[in-house]
Amino acid sequence: MTSSLRDFLELPYDQLEELNLEAKAKRLNRTPADVLREERMRYLTDEKRIKAVTVCFSDLEGRLHMLDYDKKFLLKSADNLTFDGSSVRGFSQQSESDLRLAIDWSAFYWVPADIFGTGKVMVFGDVLERDGTPYVADMRSMLKQYTEALYQQDGSVCGVASEIEGFLFKGQNAEQGFIDSRQFEVISTTGYYHTLPGDPLRSFIDTAAEVQRALGFQNEKDHPEVAPAQFEMNYGYTEATIGADQVLLYKLICRQVARRLDMTASFLPKPITGVNGNGMHTNISVSRGGTNQFYDAAGKDGLSAFGWDFVQRILASAQDICLVLNPSVNAYRRLDPHYEAPNQIKASAVDRGSMVRIPLGNEKSARVEVRSISPDVNPYMLIYTLLRTGLEGPTEASNSDVFLPDNIYTAIENFCGSEYASELLGPTVHSKYGELKQASADRCPRKLGTIIKRSELQFHHEVTNQYLWGLF
Repeated sequence: MTSSLRDFLELPYDQLEELNLEAKAKRLNRTPADVLREERMRYLTDEKRIKAVTVCFSDLEGRLHMLDYDKKFLLKSADNLTFDGSSVRGFSQQSESDLRLAIDWSAFYWVPADIFGTGKVMVFGDVLERDGTPYVADMRSMLKQYTEALYQQDGSVCGVASEIEGFLFKGQNAEQGFIDSRQFEVISTTGYYHTLPGDPLRSFIDTAAEVQRALGFQNEKDHPEVAPAQFEMNYGYTEATIGADQVLLYKLICRQVARRLDMTASFLPKPITGVNGNGMHTNISVSRGGTNQFYDAAGKDGLSAFGWDFVQRILASAQDICLVLNPSVNAYRRLDPHYEAPNQIKASAVDRGSMVRIPLGNEKSARVEVRSISPDVNPYMLIYTLLRTGLEGPTEASNSDVFLPDNIYTAIENFCGSEYASELLGPTVHSKYGELKQASADRCPRKLGTIIKRSELQFHHEVTNQYLWGLF
């Protein structure tokens, strides 16, 4: 069969950007769900060139899962989509495996055919129990419910933007292959800002940024980072759930583009000894009625009393929530003060070793930047935790330490022993998450040493699959 016999959807990048920005605006304006459902299903029915719809969801650890549904099947069965939850680590047990997926028609994306394949569109879904209620371990649903409750209460809207760093390694599946090769080979040794046009790292960044722009991210700037073969692509501030979705899409885009270039985009927090690790600085603020509640020209560092209260509550709970912000064994290698590590439990406008930085801002851009976050975090759990802790958390710390933990065992002990963390996430999620992290930690060396260990990559939550797990 020749390609001329196929007529699947392939849209130019400028048209993709226009469609995705229009969809994003409707989401930000809170267009009613039933209106969006009708509109999207009518579009899918009328657009004959679409063959499949990719439905995305996240597990408890923040790993992105994708299911491709035949378009005709999805149109008939959109209210009865199910999947095997027992195959998802941290979800249901084998004896209670069936879970449901509810399509979030507001989170609908047109994707570049050259990167994701022809004839496909993408949409996020929420995980439901068998009876149709939100699944307890679906952090996306928890974030959506909390932000909607805030909006209904007093019009509060949370804005976020994450600065996600990654490394680019030679060859495909470099992370999975580490258990045999015991090393990563960087794609480039050029550094901060000065990579030449046409350099492999620059070519990757340019291609990934084009895809990111087409998906409506509203790009701001991109550049190589301090470490060799390290990159960062920044994009616009947006509402909390959209921002969390974009974290997963960002990593998906980078991995897919890298694979097409015979490379691996890695978001391990510290894959290489002796150089800076990967962080995910997350900027956050709260507005009401279009007014930024964090801004006060007369306040310290331009931050309002409300903003400083938000910061103080996060600092007070830093030990309790550190495992949420840094969820892997490898993440604690990054919290090393020799490499600009933000491991001090304090806030500062200038000291980049502080857990929280107060960037220079005005009435539109005033925000706080939480820096002690690794890019392997569950973005929904992260943003929910930061937002609720900043608004409702305790103001006094239960632990007098001035530094964050330097190993996952201490972080697990603090998290599992925290009444606040249990109240924050609910006892079921608190227990499940703690058990997952303990299982990964127990398969890795308690004393990290200076060499990256095979086990900490093999059991890293973004690298693990059934095959690798079976090699242990």
